[in-house]
Amino acid sequence: MTAGMVHKQYDEGITAFRRLIPDPTVRLAFAKEIDGFMRKTAMGVWAEDGGLGPKHVEYYNAIYCKGGAVPSILYWDLATQVSEYPGFQPPAFFQKLLQLDKLTGKKLSRRFIDTFTLMLLLFAAVDDVVSEKEAAFVNRCADALTALCNGADIPSDKATLHIQDFVTPNSGSPKPEEPGVPAAATQGSGAQTAETAAKESAAPAPSLDELMAQLDELCGLDKVKADVKSLINLVKVRKLREKEGLPVPPMSLHLVFMGNPGTGKTTVARLLAQIYHAIGVLSKGQLIEVDRSGLVAGFVGQTAIKTNEVIQKALGGVLFIDEAYALSNHDSPSDFGQEAIEALLKGMEDHRSDLIVIVAGYTDLMGDFIHSNPGLESRFNKYFYFEDYNGEQLMAIFRSMCAKNGYTIDDETAKFCVDAFEQMYQERDENFGNARDVRNIFERGIARQANRVAAMESPDKDALMALTVADLADEDAVEEAKNTQAPQEDNA
Repeated sequence: MTAGMVHKQYDEGITAFRRLIPDPTVRLAFAKEIDGFMRKTAMGVWAEDGGLGPKHVEYYNAIYCKGGAVPSILYWDLATQVSEYPGFQPPAFFQKLLQLDKLTGKKLSRRFIDTFTLMLLLFAAVDDVVSEKEAAFVNRCADALTALCNGADIPSDKATLHIQDFVTPNSGSPKPEEPGVPAAATQGSGAQTAETAAKESAAPAPSLDELMAQLDELCGLDKVKADVKSLINLVKVRKLREKEGLPVPPMSLHLVFMGNPGTGKTTVARLLAQIYHAIGVLSKGQLIEVDRSGLVAGFVGQTAIKTNEVIQKALGGVLFIDEAYALSNHDSPSDFGQEAIEALLKGMEDHRSDLIVIVAGYTDLMGDFIHSNPGLESRFNKYFYFEDYNGEQLMAIFRSMCAKNGYTIDDETAKFCVDAFEQMYQERDENFGNARDVRNIFERGIARQANRVAAMESPDKDALMALTVADLADEDAVEEAKNTQAPQEDNA
């Protein structure tokens, strides 16, 4: 598993749990402490076996949530801290979770233990092996937190995770289908099988009209759609002028996508890559998506190599850098993010005829990023702003998910959803996930619907398709609608 995949799984898992915390004070305390706590505990896992390598550095620097401080540890610093690991200590926020559980009757503290355990197993598998010593350490950490739950009389109504099940057998290297990584950590990684890749490569490329129709079908994004169409017209006219031998002023096609998660940035970037290919701007039209961990290495001189490898993969298409602001780390003089930026700028110049780079992230942070380097300012001068979806648009996205997956809702359920999505939009905060939140609600709803239908003696087709208020409005769903605002991809 790459460091980029580790970051994605960590961010999604921790962010999903954070959004379950109803109390804003506890949620803020959790957000402030969790990354540092998890990085420190990861060092405890690695202290069990020793033998650190470059991949451990990359994993460590991938342990952060979006918007949080981006680590940039060097090998010798990590090795020193691992060797001096003082032993596991429960985090301060865990006591706050226990107090909240006692007040509300919930079991967030026990749910955190499951999330925490899976993350530690993910870190343990840095070398594709979860050893007995590493599993024993994870067990001790989980037992320490469980003891606190028991002492606070927090009830448990489900089986404990069997960590021993994840230990890699001693008979050699793990098989490809048994990598020693928790299943929850590998789902949604975006990896393709050879069969899938072969099918995709054999499929005919969509026409420009088909791609523009896909763009128009996206919910909302009216300003973005208009900006895309204007940009395409500009490019098409430039191509026609070149054909007639007319002068064509220099123009940068690199873009900045600004907005919150779940607003369609990745989807629009993928469509743009294919559109540019359809009109002859790019030779291939593929989208290569990375974040900081996919560009930055842990040793001097390796970041430029790593960044150039990514650029080579993206030639002929679009390189999409999510959370690009994480490359600009002003707090650490030894950070290699600047090296990645310099390598990226050189690659953009060397391959300006067959490479387009799109950088994306939160609006305020992206502004700071672009202005952090004169080279970035000169190459990125086109900005697309992705607005949050309103309640009506969230409902349209939900209806689309139902239709595509063969589910139906009656009038009562529709009214409930309309009200819930409008409330979600009106009460949105910094955790608002737009279409990602809709997908999470939809997926939880169909899971509860499956449990309900499985208890029926002979469910008919209508029963198999129907989503009800009960499926969407249990305790967790109501809590989510009121207190959160989290899979794989923007509109998501």
